[in-house]
Amino acid sequence: MSFNIAVAGKGGSGKTSVASLVIRYLMKKGAGPILAVDADPNANLGESLGFDIKKTVGSIIASFNEEKINIPPGLTKEAYLEYRLNEIIVESKGIDLVTMGRGEGPDCYCYPNVILRKFADTLSGNYPYMVMDNEAGMEHLSRRTTQNVDELLLVSDHSVKGVRTVARIKELVAELKLVVKRQSVVVNLVPDGLDPMVAEELKKLGIDALVTIPLDDEVYQYDLKLKPLLDLPDSSRAVKAVNNLMSKLLDGKG
Repeated sequence: MSFNIAVAGKGGSGKTSVASLVIRYLMKKGAGPILAVDADPNANLGESLGFDIKKTVGSIIASFNEEKINIPPGLTKEAYLEYRLNEIIVESKGIDLVTMGRGEGPDCYCYPNVILRKFADTLSGNYPYMVMDNEAGMEHLSRRTTQNVDELLLVSDHSVKGVRTVARIKELVAELKLVVKRQSVVVNLVPDGLDPMVAEELKKLGIDALVTIPLDDEVYQYDLKLKPLLDLPDSSRAVKAVNNLMSKLLDGKG
């Protein structure tokens, strides 16, 4: 059975970078094959991993709607769509990626979201680990993309607003009764230790930050030059922090 890790948080918190470094850790540990899922309409995970994304759930749905009168004999619409969805899987050594992409119309992501979730559920049994990078904010939770999750990483940037977003996500997980076995709060992009105001807000909201990830110029430079974060050196401060986080989390998994 697949161990499912989901990453959520506000825009600008660096959650895609965190998801990429989680995948990097798993690959270095030989834990593959890994299924990476980009559930953010503003798809960035593929670029962060160094993949060339040509097709997404959204683009397949759009072409499927145009072609549905030409469904091959003997296939239902659902079976043909599932067959076509296999075209979006980007395969590489140790990791495969599926990407949601954009919906059928402006700001229309609900249907692709549902299709992505079903498709990821179908695929996940073939992988020891699935890592899902969710869209910014909380919309994915209300649409229940993030469910049946073993580890939910709630990523905040180094700000009071980011911490408050994490608190609201935690509340929404409880309200929607999502099947999330464990939640871990991560404060990302920390320059030199937690600012007292951020620490006070965490305390006020009753949130324990399991780990802080330092602001890392190497991550910034790799993103700037579109270099895969998988290629970051072991000496990277962010890599070390995520490695420590994952080591703690997976020591107790199961």
